[in-house]
Amino acid sequence: MEIIDITKGIFSSEVYPGDPEPEKQNFQSIENGDGCNLNGYFACCHTGTHADAPLHFVDGGKSIDKMSMIPFIGPCKVLDVPAGPITGEYVENSFPRGCRRLLLKSEGKAYFLDHGAQAAANLGLLLIGTDALSVGTSGNQIAPHKAFLNKEIAILEGLDLTGVDTGNYFLLAQPVKLEGMEGAPVRALLIKGDFHWNS
Repeated sequence: MEIIDITKGIFSSEVYPGDPEPEKQNFQSIENGDGCNLNGYFACCHTGTHADAPLHFVDGGKSIDKMSMIPFIGPCKVLDVPAGPITGEYVENSFPRGCRRLLLKSEGKAYFLDHGAQAAANLGLLLIGTDALSVGTSGNQIAPHKAFLNKEIAILEGLDLTGVDTGNYFLLAQPVKLEGMEGAPVRALLIKGDFHWNS
């Protein structure tokens, strides 16, 4: 069994333009004579590898703590896609059928157009993931997000798929339980090969 960490760090990741920069704060330090090290941090819910909940773009949609964990745990497929826009025609011709969790690898440069997102949302997915900062692009975020989130299809953004081969894996990508929030950080892992639950 091989475990592949596909998570980007909160403090080392590119921040989406306009989002706040993450910050660290030290409260106690052993080096300064305290009994322990104690730190806090501030970050946007969408910094680094994270999940989007319906509430992010759907008024009255589920917050991240109300989402089922089923989309975030289970068999998935990593698919190479070209940089640039993902159209409905591309989805119809190139996306696999019968896959419930799909992770898109494009060196962070692919994004959905409205009809591409709608076509992908009609495939019966539980989860769509991307190594880009977003499933949409600057100036066109609402419709691509809503195509997935209106159907409660979980979205993973900011994945690190560097060096990950295309193919089938088992995904573990549970979001942190942030009550009432529209997104949350995720520690995303791929499991490759034979595995047993007791190992």
